[in-house]
Amino acid sequence: MKTILVTGANGQLGQCLQKHSKKYPNFTFLFCSSKELDITSKEDLEVYFQNHEIDYCINAAAYTNVEQAENEREKAFLVNAEGAENIAAICKANNAILIHISTDYVFNGKANEPYKETDEVGPINVYGASKLKGEEGITSILNEHFIFRTSWLYSEFEHNFYNTIQRKADEKAELNITTSQLGTPTNANDLAEYILDIINSGSTDYGIYHFSNEGEATWYDFAEEILDYSEKRDRVILNKTGFFKTLAERPEYSVLSKEKVINHFGPIKDWRISLHQLIDEK
Repeated sequence: MKTILVTGANGQLGQCLQKHSKKYPNFTFLFCSSKELDITSKEDLEVYFQNHEIDYCINAAAYTNVEQAENEREKAFLVNAEGAENIAAICKANNAILIHISTDYVFNGKANEPYKETDEVGPINVYGASKLKGEEGITSILNEHFIFRTSWLYSEFEHNFYNTIQRKADEKAELNITTSQLGTPTNANDLAEYILDIINSGSTDYGIYHFSNEGEATWYDFAEEILDYSEKRDRVILNKTGFFKTLAERPEYSVLSKEKVINHFGPIKDWRISLHQLIDEK
């Protein structure tokens, strides 16, 4: 029986992994919140791994506030870079396989076709730079790793764009949503299931992979689809805006190519289909 440690278990991906873990009775899961297991502490990690035999570690712990990272650079790098390196080192010392979550924000957004894993990286904000540093740390320390770059994660859990739009609709608010960024909304439930299926398969095709739902959209497209399918479109005034001022610069284009991950591990749902399924669940 495989034992799987999930760090950052109270985040949205962590909660999705908890939700879908019930489908895998052949696994033993250890879910740790960031308070229960601090990945920035080598000592905490050493003690935890001494007390548990870990086969896989899914590192879902991260500093994810893109805006705040601009003012908290040291904290973002502590968690996303140093923490990732700590996880890689402890996994290597204990013969555990690491599954780490990264981001489309490692790219600069100047491309005009979906980014492949081999494309040149060049983050334009602190968050992206900290996540790239984490990737580099992992790949330099540990061979037995899967790194999944993903984009625009949402789910029924935690603070995210999907939940914000649903709440604003219930409040009958006026919304100004940007059309200047093109990417792919990704249901965190799909990523969670995909990761667990890979573990279940026993694959050793280690490396960096891109995972998002299929298709592409602007944030305005995403908001409109949420409202239309939820039958709340008439509750809000939805305005397009070409520019939305933010502290952190965002890549204008961050669609990820899924060719590699699909060839290795199987198909991925279109973002609209996955969004509709989530809404239908509620």
